[in-house]
Amino acid sequence: MNSLTDNQIENLRQFNECIVMHPQIKTIFNDFDELRQNRNFQIDQQCMLLTGDAGSGKSHIIHSYKKRVLAKQSYSRTTIPVLVSRISKKGLEATLIQVLSDLDLFGSNQRKRRGEKTDLTKKLIEALVKAEVELLIINEFQELIEFKNRQERQGIANELKFISEEAKVPIVLVGMPWAELIAEEPQWSSRLVRKRKLEYFSLQKDKKYFVQYIKGLANKMPFDEPPALGDMHTAVALFSACRGENRALKHLLSEALESALISHETLELKHLSLAFDKLELLGKEGQK
Repeated sequence: MNSLTDNQIENLRQFNECIVMHPQIKTIFNDFDELRQNRNFQIDQQCMLLTGDAGSGKSHIIHSYKKRVLAKQSYSRTTIPVLVSRISKKGLEATLIQVLSDLDLFGSNQRKRRGEKTDLTKKLIEALVKAEVELLIINEFQELIEFKNRQERQGIANELKFISEEAKVPIVLVGMPWAELIAEEPQWSSRLVRKRKLEYFSLQKDKKYFVQYIKGLANKMPFDEPPALGDMHTAVALFSACRGENRALKHLLSEALESALISHETLELKHLSLAFDKLELLGKEGQK
């Protein structure tokens, strides 16, 4: 097996982490910017719900936004303007501990003493204020409310509302489409002033949109001239391979790019074909 050089590995990493600012992403990034800006003069913090099916690119978007903010501005080592955390399947208390951990403030010094009850909510609010967090993004939110009854969901909504208000931090809830259940709770129905749903690409709705996205990804590849992936024949083939799913498309192009780099060639249809065959084979092996 041919191995990649350090430079080629770095090129692949940069491509896998790249983001093409198509209209959906521009809108979501603008929402995040405005939430951070509005927090300074809002009594009740505006919050947001971002949903989308698996592979639509939710996690990639929120981590790219955090990276983008840190790259644009200078902050102290103890300041975290955008905090991205995720739900713990063990429940709300475990999730609060996870957020504290992501703030690097939950460790051995937070262990309970005998007879002492640690107030996680209070500690989290204090930590968010201390770190000057401007936006808290909670990923995989559906896992927190999945299989919960109305009363349990209301309790979760109340706790998050309290944290948002006391810390003066807008919260973005990110998850699968059924995460929208939280919007039915009175405490959140009026606070979720922004609701966005990431859609899969569709040739039927907008072929040009998908073609432009593919061209954008081609421009992110480490070649003097971007590969010619924007013709309709290639676009249709790529769409058939990924079925409009962004994650599947990126995986396919990454495999093809690796093959091209190893052979010291620009990316061509033969590399896409090899990548497709490889991923199809791996998928079949995984189903055994």
